[in-house]
Amino acid sequence: MQQEEIDMIMEEAQEMMDKSIDHLSKELLQVRTGKASPAMLRGIMVPYYGNPTPLNQVANVTTSDSRTLVIKPWEGNMIPAIEKAIMEANIGITPQNDGEVVRLNIPMLTEERRKELVKRAKSLGEDSKVGVRSARRDAMDMLKQAVKDGYPEDMGKKREKEVQDMTDSHVKKIDDMISAKEKDIMTV
Repeated sequence: MQQEEIDMIMEEAQEMMDKSIDHLSKELLQVRTGKASPAMLRGIMVPYYGNPTPLNQVANVTTSDSRTLVIKPWEGNMIPAIEKAIMEANIGITPQNDGEVVRLNIPMLTEERRKELVKRAKSLGEDSKVGVRSARRDAMDMLKQAVKDGYPEDMGKKREKEVQDMTDSHVKKIDDMISAKEKDIMTV
């Protein structure tokens, strides 16, 4: 097996581990912390001239304070569609409109709800770690096969250690992200 193929295995493992971390950061944005954030509405689709369109492409989403999101549609006739889309998204917040904008008042989180959110964040972290370990396992299997196929054993061991170090650093990054989110959720 050629050096380029080994380098490719390493790059692929790095890429898969990075994807796990990117996915986790996107998922953590969806976990509400009791503070208003336009990211909470990411993924909500609004029917716009018959086509499902992301909310942020038909309206301006801003925070007026730490507990209120303001959605100002670019076309006034979009308000009912936006309200309906938010209700259907089932994010636990009832939209209110004044004819010009839609307001979402984020309720205070109860202690019980905070604990549920921390559990959810930890679960997302575990899922990401599974992705990282899966990438590690695949890379290790390929490296072991490469050694069997004639790649120098000492170089194989060195590369396996690199994969393990890569895994450890990604797992630590995931742990750091989860503990930061936990702190954010539990801060009243």
